[in-house]
Amino acid sequence: MSSDNNETVSGRLGTFAGVFTPSILTILGIILFLRLDYVVGAGGLGNALIIIAVANLISVLTSFSLAAIATNMKIGGGGDYYLISRTLGIEFGGAIGIVLFLAQSVSIAFYCIGFGEALAAILGLTGHVTIQLIAGTALLFLFVLAWIGADLATKFQYGVMVFLTLALLSFYIGGIRQWNTGLLMENWGAGEGSAPFWILFALFFPAVTGFTQGVSMSGDLEDPGKSLPTGTFAAVFLSILVYISVAVVFAAATPLKILAGDYGAMKQISMYGWLINAGVVAATLSSAMASFLGAPRILKSLAADKIFPFLNPFAKGYGPSDNPRRGVLLSFGIAVATISMGRLNLIAGVVSMFFLISYGLLNYATYFEASAESPSFRPRFRWYNKKISLVGALTCLGVMLAIDFRTGIAAVAILFAIFQYLKRVSGPARWADSRRSYYLKLVRDNLIDAQKVPEHSRDWRPYVLVLSNDEEHTKQLLAFSALIEGKSGMTTAVRILQARGYRAVKLKAEAEKDLARIISEKESSAFSLVLVSEYTANGLSVLCQSFGIGPIKANTLLMSRHEQSVNDDDPVPFLNYRELIRPAVQSGCNIILWDPKDLPETAEDCGKQRTIDVWWKDDDTSRLMLLLAYLITRDGPWEGAKIRLLACYLDRDNAQIIQMLSDTLDEFRIQAEPKVVLGINETVFLNTSGQADLVFIPVALKKDNNLMFGDLPVEQLLPRLKTVAMVMAAQKIELDSTPEEGRAGEMALLFDELKHAEKRVAAAKKKALQAAKSATDFIKNADDMPLNDPDLLTHLKETLALQEKSEEADKKVLKEQAKLMEISQRARDEGLAVDDEEQ
Repeated sequence: MSSDNNETVSGRLGTFAGVFTPSILTILGIILFLRLDYVVGAGGLGNALIIIAVANLISVLTSFSLAAIATNMKIGGGGDYYLISRTLGIEFGGAIGIVLFLAQSVSIAFYCIGFGEALAAILGLTGHVTIQLIAGTALLFLFVLAWIGADLATKFQYGVMVFLTLALLSFYIGGIRQWNTGLLMENWGAGEGSAPFWILFALFFPAVTGFTQGVSMSGDLEDPGKSLPTGTFAAVFLSILVYISVAVVFAAATPLKILAGDYGAMKQISMYGWLINAGVVAATLSSAMASFLGAPRILKSLAADKIFPFLNPFAKGYGPSDNPRRGVLLSFGIAVATISMGRLNLIAGVVSMFFLISYGLLNYATYFEASAESPSFRPRFRWYNKKISLVGALTCLGVMLAIDFRTGIAAVAILFAIFQYLKRVSGPARWADSRRSYYLKLVRDNLIDAQKVPEHSRDWRPYVLVLSNDEEHTKQLLAFSALIEGKSGMTTAVRILQARGYRAVKLKAEAEKDLARIISEKESSAFSLVLVSEYTANGLSVLCQSFGIGPIKANTLLMSRHEQSVNDDDPVPFLNYRELIRPAVQSGCNIILWDPKDLPETAEDCGKQRTIDVWWKDDDTSRLMLLLAYLITRDGPWEGAKIRLLACYLDRDNAQIIQMLSDTLDEFRIQAEPKVVLGINETVFLNTSGQADLVFIPVALKKDNNLMFGDLPVEQLLPRLKTVAMVMAAQKIELDSTPEEGRAGEMALLFDELKHAEKRVAAAKKKALQAAKSATDFIKNADDMPLNDPDLLTHLKETLALQEKSEEADKKVLKEQAKLMEISQRARDEGLAVDDEEQ
């Protein structure tokens, strides 16, 4: 392989040929030769330098982002599209890919039109048709170069670079000869009739939109991770020096009025004016050639990813360098159509906005990747901070809106429309992007924050374990779990396998795939888990106790009543719910046994007569059932269903009882119809709930493993009911607790008690010090009194009394300190921070 400064074998390009050359030639374009003089003349040298600095700030910031992301992954073809799609995902990538291809294809036409205008002016020709013919001829010439491949096009760019270099040298020599320091100082400020800052900025900004042309060649580079940062930084910093130095020479050699009124000022200053003409021609052709090389390669990479099916034919390449000729042909067609349109100011503005959006997304993609704090983010480029990328993204957005608010909004709207289209129609992800890492980072941060806040009954949510080894049962349970989640909880579908050794590994992998398939077919948001245990009950007990992370722990087990038979020879046995209830309850999990028969899942199925019965005994199980019933009615097909609260623990039925139940429901903030049911027997029960769409029943498991609703065996009731959820609470369920109750209130009381104890210790110490000081002063005074002083005896008695008071004060301090130590230990046990220095 050759060095970075030369083309490599098999059409592979190094840093100079593949990145630096197309980037610098696009940046040093027609704005430099025909518009920078006007920017200096209309705004003054000071404003011109600010415009150059702000515009190039985007280039520098984006180059830092590019260097970080390009040295953090293996770069494929497609440039900006590849980097954004592999970071932000298929939707953002596809949207920016299609608009970048169109923008660069249209840019080919713009540069060719610029070439036509320049050449027509040099030759003294006039007429719009003449310019279009010249532009079309140039376009055909460039098409031939792009069709042959990047090798020949790169050699052509070497020739263009020679003319650009000679033109700049001629300008610098002529400018130095005409240098006038006094004129330079005079031209620092804006003259009369100066143009607004942002208009001048909009005129100049296209000059810096070519620094990512080398990125578009990423698929043709020998070492993209090395070439992209090096070549881009070199092109950006060299172009900054050129633009600043040319602006200074303009101001030192020509008055502002002449600069503002003559687009040919560079030619007048140059030692050889014809070299400026050659430079203008070379600049426009080089910019067009760079776009002709970049656009088809973006299209080829986009087509290879199969995001838009109609673009799939453009994934094919030709020759050793895999030249995207089909993309070249399409870009040629778009450019021809663009040239034939004539005046293109509106499209030109949108195209510029697309480039700005791509820079902004590239910055944001890098910030997004870095913010995920994934261990895989290890860029070889060391001079990077994610704040640089964030500033770069915000700067791009601000510049877009400042240049042309309406055009910026139009460009964003187009991109957003494509994004939404891809979000709806795109299939599964074809590559790993950074979104999952970012979501995991949010999960980590939020779990840590949630752990710091004391648990409260108001925060209770259903974290459901759906346990079944049968496919049909699993599907039914997932449907019911989605209802009781109420869009507030989470569900995990669980299978327990009875196996051990190496065979268990294979069985687990197969079961995981099968469970993932079931969840996908049901379009469920549930997670999946496969557990291997020699004994199912033991495995479930461990699962209920250990499932979750931090404050997210399983609190409810959902099973089907129909899983009752066990085959010890089957590694995926049916689960006998009777054997699993006790270990689950002992592990702190609420139990829901579901007996589905005719559960309506859509509004059409349910009609307007949907009814949910909750058999109420005013205990934790009753409150859990009522809460689940409410969650079912909160959204979806069961929204608005009628809940009946059937109180079956009372011995009388009157208006006061109904009012008490109504008040209870008001406290719970749940709409339900209270009803008292007396004298429960099988007939009464079935007459009451036989027509309900869903019935919640509190159950208990007796020693003989029979489920009982009071004195009624549940098995006798189920055949004549529709859909039944049998519930057994294993946790304290509160529906009317105030924010001050619970652990938060207890912690607050303990904190206050600790602070009061600290204050009592401080007060006791202060009092002890005062008593000790008083006793010491009296002793000192007694020593100074003569022995025959009649007051000496009285003074000694008072001194002894003060000493006794001081000793009592010291004992008080020790007593208060002991209490403080006891309270402090309780606070530590509860997780409160205790300042040991206070003790």
